Amino acid sequence: MRYTTHIRHTCHASLTMVSSAFTLVETMVAVAIITIAVAGPMVTASRAALAANLSRDQLTASYLAQEGVEYVRMLRDQTYLTDKINNVSNLSATAWHDFVLGSKDTSITNCRDSACTFDPAEKVGFSLVPCSGNACGPLYLANGIYTQKSDITGSVKTPFTRTIQLTDRAINDERVVSTVSWTYHGQTYSVTITDHLTPWQ
Repeated sequence: MRYTTHIRHTCHASLTMVSSAFTLVETMVAVAIITIAVAGPMVTASRAALAANLSRDQLTASYLAQEGVEYVRMLRDQTYLTDKINNVSNLSATAWHDFVLGSKDTSITNCRDSACTFDPAEKVGFSLVPCSGNACGPLYLANGIYTQKSDITGSVKTPFTRTIQLTDRAINDERVVSTVSWTYHGQTYSVTITDHLTPWQ
């Protein structure tokens, strides 16, 4: 009788241990499933946030690059209008020469042999300046303007760097290359906009 009771106690203890073991395995499986279920959307959300930030930067860079091209176009137009007001002879050819090789504030002479920075916060004659040591500094956002000035009150350094360079493509055809580059998560990106300017006819 004592022997039988001992067997019953042993069987009951073994069943309890097996039941506990199954509960632990089930818990581990459940935790793994929940981890996978939560990790998937989190990774997707993280990638979506990165893509959104990169798209924002690309859009900003595109606007900044386009601004550089439009500024050079404005310099050409301003040169022509100034020469027209002064009644210069052979207006189109003279204005073009003044724009490409002249010494006026609206000339692009300094940006034909090296990359230049563009600062809309400066006066016309100082807006396009050759980069020092082939290195153009970062842009700062101050009062809604992207500028090279870091000493403006409230200016914030941005990841963007803008360069403008001009080269002859053909006679009376000046190639404008405006490039904005930035680094995001250790990766370098850039947006380049190219345009061709010709003399006023």
